[in-house]
Amino acid sequence: MEVLPDATAFATKVQNTLIQYHSIEDDKWRVAKKTKDVTIWRKPSEEFNGYLFKAQGVIDDVVNNVMDHILPGPCRLDWDSLMTSMDILEQFEENCCVLRYTTAGQLWNIVSPREFVDLSYTVAYEAGLLSCGVSLDWGEKKPEFVRGYNHPCGWFCVPLKDNAKQSLLTGYIQTDLRGMLPQSAVDTAMASTLINFYGDLRRALRKA
Repeated sequence: MEVLPDATAFATKVQNTLIQYHSIEDDKWRVAKKTKDVTIWRKPSEEFNGYLFKAQGVIDDVVNNVMDHILPGPCRLDWDSLMTSMDILEQFEENCCVLRYTTAGQLWNIVSPREFVDLSYTVAYEAGLLSCGVSLDWGEKKPEFVRGYNHPCGWFCVPLKDNAKQSLLTGYIQTDLRGMLPQSAVDTAMASTLINFYGDLRRALRKA
């Protein structure tokens, strides 16, 4: 197993990148998709030839419950319809690990199943939490999957100022799915996937 040099410093760099994304002015974003309770924006990524997506919606639950469902672990597999497997490869601290996960095909399998190996790091942010991550070139690739790559990404979850029993969940995602895919198909898949993520999460929290 490869050893990640100074995991804490690496994770802190990813955290700072996410906080920078969170401060990008509103007029830099363009709406990609919108429902009554979730909005997805996008802007050209500075990391690769694709888009940085921003997703935002209010969740009817407290921060800790929301983040317990999002963080790496068996709970995430129970409700996230896109994720088909997850393994923690190395645990550095309670809030920092390397995980491998696989995703189902999308868009009638135009986007075939993918595999990712990510560093995941969770830290306090304002009155809530930030869970952030980035892909690593780590371990052998499974031949039945295309290895995708997540550029710095993450989820901010903070209580609403006027109702602490509700949380504002804001995500930043910039995934290079790799493989022979038209960029338009990737963009359609990403916006729809993020809308579905909120729907799956809300249903899971109502059952919990």
